[in-house]
Parts: sequence; structure tokens; C-alpha cells
Amino acid sequence: MQAPGMRSRPAGPALLLLLLFLGAAESVRRAQPRRRYTPDWPSLDSRPLPAWFDEAKFGVFIHWGVFSVPAWGSEWFWWHWQGEGRPQYQRFMRDNYPPGFSYADFGPQFTARFFHPEEWADLFQAAAAPLPGSGGKQEVGLGGQLGLAVLFFCLRNIRYGLYHSLLEWFHPLYLLDKKNGFKTQHFVSAKTMPELYDLVNSYKPDLIWSDGEWECPDTYWNSTNFLSWLYNDSPVKDEVVVNDRWGQNCSCHHGGYYNCEDKFKPQSLPDHKWEMCTSIDKFSWGYRRDMAMSDVTEESEIISELVQTVSLGGNYLLNIGPTKDGLIVPIFQERLLAVGKWLSINGEAIYASKPWRVQWEKNTTSVWYTSKGSAVYAIFLHWPENGVLNLESPITTSTTKITMLGIQGDLKWSTDPDKGLLISLPQLPPSAVPAEFAWTIKLTGVK
Repeated sequence: MQAPGMRSRPAGPALLLLLLFLGAAESVRRAQPRRRYTPDWPSLDSRPLPAWFDEAKFGVFIHWGVFSVPAWGSEWFWWHWQGEGRPQYQRFMRDNYPPGFSYADFGPQFTARFFHPEEWADLFQAAAAPLPGSGGKQEVGLGGQLGLAVLFFCLRNIRYGLYHSLLEWFHPLYLLDKKNGFKTQHFVSAKTMPELYDLVNSYKPDLIWSDGEWECPDTYWNSTNFLSWLYNDSPVKDEVVVNDRWGQNCSCHHGGYYNCEDKFKPQSLPDHKWEMCTSIDKFSWGYRRDMAMSDVTEESEIISELVQTVSLGGNYLLNIGPTKDGLIVPIFQERLLAVGKWLSINGEAIYASKPWRVQWEKNTTSVWYTSKGSAVYAIFLHWPENGVLNLESPITTSTTKITMLGIQGDLKWSTDPDKGLLISLPQLPPSAVPAEFAWTIKLTGVK
């Protein structure tokens, strides 16, 4: 787990964060077998993960809050300015705001005047290409807007989740508990837990993305008591999914699926469902006016990360930060639509797929594998110069059939004792090759 100063999301009030899981394939709801879970990790960790989450594969993370008003540095603006007193943040305030200006004074400027949830829903659905699924959270304010957004997401079969920060940097009750060595729980009993229960009962989320846990053990937060209620008696008990940030001892060990750390990339296939969360802006999760073009993740890198994550059994959560007015800037829209364009051709290899017996091959084409039923998908990130794709892992049989997603007709292939399977790719000009950045070969009848 990263140290507090290295965390990527704020842990304060006035924060709206939406998680939109976009590949849930019509989001068929399958209830888990009913059983009671006790408030301890062995029992809670035994709960099967609802199937929709593993099938979704791709989601959108939205960081939107008062930090979108100064829109400078990062969404940790308040902490860097007043918690740490970083000189560049203090200088920014001196140069741009009058003396005595407080973080709360940004609040009236967080207008959301151009927030149109139906347009957001259209964009996110386009980013998902053929299949929808989802997530969202608020701490204070914007209740009506969040409810409206949830309505539009639900109408489009988009699964939605709520981000929730357990701690708040400057809350008096949290500071009191901290002063007492967290031997008291004034903040937990008066603020954090009542808020969590209310969020679940009011918005009935498909997912809770917990955060802000790193300073205290789960026993301080009463996390296991909340989760046992969530799994046993809440209005979303059969379908809800949670992550692993429920106490400083929990990350990568307890919870529904594992985040482990921001931008987590395992080197081999994990034995537990996991997620990579990352941001289009490499240096901030919230919108910032000082973002440079070089700070924006390239389309090819996003597609590559998505492919590698899914091949290793994970879900890919891609973040954007709207402006204080509720606008999603064009460069973020462009990146999301690029994902949607790619998925419109290659989504068959992504949604509801499973890791294959081999996840990837180290060669010049960077091949990553997924599987679904009897089909194996080889997704390659570099088009071979000779037009022949070499795959070492698949073993052909008398029924082997090979096609390319987005191209009609079977592909010619042969085997070589030393090189393995050799597939002749379509002889097309670069402009006619579908799904730039990565291409998918579908193999049936292979072992």
C-alpha cells in the first residue's frame, strides 16, 4: 500500500466520484446463494464475487468535486495547500486569491451548471461499445444531480458504484480520534458509518469503492460489521461488489476484489479477482487547468493496458476528471471514444472472457491471450512486418479454425516445428486494417 503522501485520491468532503462499469453485457442479475456472513474476514472473504463484475472488464472512474474549482496541481489540492503547506500551492493561492481565502470558499464556484447526465451516459455507453455496465459517490451536495445521473445510467443498463473515503483530513472528530491514538471512534460512529449506510440505502449501488483507510486498522472503521450488513441485509446484498480498502491491514488481502495500490500491474496471473485503476491524466485524477498534452495517456497505451489487464484476469478502471461546470473536456472524450471504437471490433475477446492457460508471449508482436468457451483469442499489439503472426502456445487440431475479428473469412495458417503456429494476416493497406493499436485473432479447435 502506498504511503499517504503518495495516494492519488483526496480524502475530504464535497466530493463526487462515479465509477461506471461499462461491460456488464445487459447486466443480467444472478442472485448468489443465500447464506449469512459473520463480521469477520474468513466469513466475508468466502462470499462469491457476483458474476457481473468479472464479466464487465472495463469501467470509468470520475473524480469531480470542489478541487475542480482551483483545478490546479491535483485533486489533493486542499491537502497539499493546507495539510502539507507545499510552497508552490501557497504561492498559487497568493497569486490568484485574496488573503484569508479558504478551501470552503471554492464551494459556491462548484456550479455544475453544464452538467447534463444524459450526455455523460451517452458518452460512457459509447466508450463501452456494444455492451454497458457501471459506478458513483457523493459526500455533500449535488444530491439531486447524482440521483438524476443514476437514473440515466440505469436506463442505459449501466452499473454504477459509489466511491467512499473513510477518513477526512480535517474533520474535528477524526482529528480527535487521531489524537487519542484511534482508541476512540467518535468520527466512525457519528460520521463515516452513518454516511455509508445512508449511501447504500439511498442509492442502492452495484459497487462500493472504499478508500481513505490507510491510517487505521479495520477494527477502528468497524468495516467487518458494515460488510456483514451489506452482504446479509442491505437492499443490494445479492449483487453488490466491494474492493479491498477497509483498513490498513486489508489491501490485497481482504475484500471482494483487490486494488492493492493505484495503477497496480501484477507480473503474473493473480489467484484473486483484481482491478487496475488508472487515469488518462498521468498526474492527477481530478481536472486541472495546468495539464499538458504530454501528461495525457496515449490511446495505444490505454488499449495496451486494457488488454494486459483482462488477459491477467483483471478489470480496467479508467479515470477522467470533469470541470467545475460538469463538462468532460474533449481530450478525455476522445480517449474514451477510442476505447469504444476498439471494443466495437474486439469486445468479443474482452467482455465475459477468462484468462487462458497462457497469458502472454514475449515476442516482437506482444501477444496477450484471453478465452471464452471453446474460443481462444490472441490479441497482438504490433503488426508483424512480414504479415505473418507467429504464435507459440496454441496447439492445433484437425478442427482448428482461425479468423480475425473485424475481417470476414478464415485466415490461412500453417505450423512449423520450431516456430509453432504461423498465421497469414490479411493483406490490407494500413488504413483498411480495423482496430488500430491492437488486433485480435480468434482460434477455435486449439488446445
